[in-house]
Amino acid sequence: MNLLSAAAKISSLTMLSRITGLLRETLIARTYGASEWTDAFNVAFRIPNLLRRLFAEGAFSQAFVPVLGETATKEGAEGTSLMVSAIATLLFWALVITVLIGVLGAPWIIFMVASGFKSGGAYDASLILTRIMFPYIGLISMVSLSAGILNTYKKFAIPAFTPVLLNLSMIFSSWLLSPYFETPIYALGIGVILGGITQLGIQIPALRKIGLLPKIGLGFKSIQQAWRHPGAKKVLHLMIPALFAVSVAQLSLIINTNIASHLTSGSVSWLSYADRLMEFPTALLGVAIGTVLLPSLSKANALEDTEQMAQLMDWGLKLTFILATPAAIALFLFGQPLAAVLYHYGQFSALDVTMTQHALAAYGVGLIGLILVKILAPAYYSKQDIKTPVKIAIRVLMLTQIANIILVPWLNHAGLALSIGLGACLNALMLWRGLSQRGILATNAGWLKFFAKLSVGLVGVVIVFYLGAQQHDWIALKDTPLIRIGLMVLWLGLAATVYLSSLWLTGFRAKDFLFQAK
Repeated sequence: MNLLSAAAKISSLTMLSRITGLLRETLIARTYGASEWTDAFNVAFRIPNLLRRLFAEGAFSQAFVPVLGETATKEGAEGTSLMVSAIATLLFWALVITVLIGVLGAPWIIFMVASGFKSGGAYDASLILTRIMFPYIGLISMVSLSAGILNTYKKFAIPAFTPVLLNLSMIFSSWLLSPYFETPIYALGIGVILGGITQLGIQIPALRKIGLLPKIGLGFKSIQQAWRHPGAKKVLHLMIPALFAVSVAQLSLIINTNIASHLTSGSVSWLSYADRLMEFPTALLGVAIGTVLLPSLSKANALEDTEQMAQLMDWGLKLTFILATPAAIALFLFGQPLAAVLYHYGQFSALDVTMTQHALAAYGVGLIGLILVKILAPAYYSKQDIKTPVKIAIRVLMLTQIANIILVPWLNHAGLALSIGLGACLNALMLWRGLSQRGILATNAGWLKFFAKLSVGLVGVVIVFYLGAQQHDWIALKDTPLIRIGLMVLWLGLAATVYLSSLWLTGFRAKDFLFQAK
């Protein structure tokens, strides 16, 4: 399979997901602004979203996909089917218990996540929204199990498309259901649950087609059999330490939410709006490339092909630097135009634009690190080595909190975003060093030449984005939204043209990044 083609397919569908996600955020910003109600929703949604990232897209997927790839390579279709059903059974019952605990323990959870919400409308709304949305963790975890199976078998399209369904569900629920609630923000909670149901439903036919639709055991005997399955044991063994390895950014995020709840009203929402924009390139690049790499790395490891693993990582990292660096510059220098065009409508004020811009600039500093972690970590997981990322994760988590102590008094909510980005850069540096020591990454003269050529192209990008941000009063253009959108597209197009032309002049060619995985 051509990895560049596969990554492009995932990126295209992820682009659609992010566009609908931005439409969703624009609708929320226009309808609710940056208020105590949006703070309540963001706090409540962050809780199941955190668990989704930790268990579904984090520890579980990183442990499950390498073992599934190994099983498929060595045991064939029948052994793979038995393992998938065992994992699905254990996951299902674990999720039932988790959801019950979350719904019943919602007040305690809110206290831990946003202790600044002690009473009043924001607290009451976050409590109800948490109970409405917590079952989403069960739905999306089963979605992630299905996605792991499909991705292992190189069926990337449907898993990449499923986030679109969540965004559309939230958009239409907010639009159609809000008038029927005394507290309109509750409509978004209903939209989250409906989105989870549709995300799971669309993957069932694809699983049935490849013969791997899991059979979930409902009896005690079935659970015992699933627990004793060697593949399930291996996944569980890898999951426990993997929780620490992949949770650094997420734990930092929830700690930051708690801190932000004690800052100026709106801080949680400013961070959330900036986070959505930061996740745009993170998903387009980090998630897309990482998703393509993990099954191929797992297969190469099962075949003990170290050379193939090194080639895969070299390809993924160079492609990441080519695409992620201009995105980081855009967040840092062009944040106000982006925030104004996407959010500056209705109740979203000029102050909200400025505060969101500050968080975007801070995220821009660490964007490359955030994306690199998603590329580097799969190399460890494909080798079923969890201990090294765990050690790195613990160090980074502690250093991130030290950074919070230093930066928040100085930069307020933007300091929280900066601490996450700097922590991710340190995380990526340590992961890179470990892979180099194992011979999976070869940092040679070719890399120096690569960075020298890349730097030439980036000079033009810096100039274009700086001029674009300074040439117009993007906030004053609120009354002419079409002109403002057109100007943003013009400057983004100019930056892309300058960058691609510079890359071509320095010798980069698209064919250099074509890679045929074995």
